[in-house]
Amino acid sequence: MKTICLYFEIHQIIHLKRYRFFDIGTDHYYYDDYENERSISDIAERSYMPALNVLHDMIRDNGKYFKVAFSLSGTGIEQLEMHAPQVLEKLQQLNETGCVEFLAEPYSHGLSSLANEECFAIDVKKQVKKIEEYFGQTPKVLRNSSLIYSDDIGGQAAAMGFKGMLTEGAKHVLGWKSPHYVYNCAIAPNLKLLLRDVELSDDISLRFNDSEWEGYPLFADSYIDRIANFPEEEQVINIFMELSALGIAQPLSSNILEFIKALPACAKEKGITFSTPTEICLKMNSVGSVDVPDTLSWVDEERDVSCWLGNAMQREAFNKLYSIADRVRIANDPHINQDWDYLQASNNFRFMTTKPSNVGLDRGIYSDPFDAFTNYMNILGDFMSRVNSLYPVDIDNDELENLLTTIRNQGDEIAMKDKEILRLQTKLEKMQKTEEKAAAKKPAAKKPAKKEEKA
Repeated sequence: MKTICLYFEIHQIIHLKRYRFFDIGTDHYYYDDYENERSISDIAERSYMPALNVLHDMIRDNGKYFKVAFSLSGTGIEQLEMHAPQVLEKLQQLNETGCVEFLAEPYSHGLSSLANEECFAIDVKKQVKKIEEYFGQTPKVLRNSSLIYSDDIGGQAAAMGFKGMLTEGAKHVLGWKSPHYVYNCAIAPNLKLLLRDVELSDDISLRFNDSEWEGYPLFADSYIDRIANFPEEEQVINIFMELSALGIAQPLSSNILEFIKALPACAKEKGITFSTPTEICLKMNSVGSVDVPDTLSWVDEERDVSCWLGNAMQREAFNKLYSIADRVRIANDPHINQDWDYLQASNNFRFMTTKPSNVGLDRGIYSDPFDAFTNYMNILGDFMSRVNSLYPVDIDNDELENLLTTIRNQGDEIAMKDKEILRLQTKLEKMQKTEEKAAAKKPAAKKPAKKEEKA
């Protein structure tokens, strides 16, 4: 029986402000608050809320038949907390239906998986904790930023305990194989891989409103008919996209939500079900491994990482940033950590790309990739100075880690002693109160009777 795995990504770009060379050392705040509030509020109104309301209606109308999966970057959650909390409230309502799965991904929506294994693990675990706090789910399937994947990254995911991972069904990786099966990581067989159907996903997210596209207009029944006509043994249809495709990339006026809402009824007529990624990973066996020695993603025609690291500027910025990854981790300063998350975000490097793209790229405040590089490097210069100023620069990472470990251990010992002192004080107070009560209840001693005087 065929099953559709429908997944949506929710992430919000953190817009950096115009930051001059002369701001280095004097201004440690890097963000355009107005643009961040404006953009997330706009997306929430035009896309997130209408789309989530429709998905909620689809679950209500179809019972346990319709299921959907989401992943949210940690930085995206932070923006929603500040500017569009109604989106998180709606996601919590969806979660209560029992028909929604939340996946793991890097908190920063960054490229840590390409730079530093320990940094990547921390990035993912931080987001997992956030998902647990909001939805009470512990993610079992990982979705890396922009579906970035390689054999080595799959090995890291397996080491973190994930059952499965989403990635791109790229033709140069699959060759003659179909994305409609469950596969496994080449170096970690226990990690199952769900591969995005590129054509079916992009028909909705990229081409739906394109009147010049040969498939226009796209109707739910014909879309489901294509799925039903796949060979019987091709049972897993993975349709992955950004949630903003519903309302932003494809405007609401295109009837995109009416199309989405009609899918369950059409699928049910053809005997096609809906499943979450974890359900598929638990129920279906892998048909074999997929070898991915070189990193792939779901971006651009090449489906690789060249949109982030394809030119010298991007690689310089990337290498500079991750040169202090260990020091940031060791220092573990709250303000530094937040800036670290925001500066890791992949869009910072995407703005520097010099590649032509079939998908329009809005560079925001930047006039060109060189402008984006200059602004980012100014901010990074200030950030690196702050990181290095926390502790003497001449102390290397190993020395610093040993020093901070000693300090933390001493802090733990002091905290334990404080708890012991408090416990003993409480015990002493109870003993004193008990003695006072006992003394109050004890009858007063009788005075001896006076002897009568002899006459």
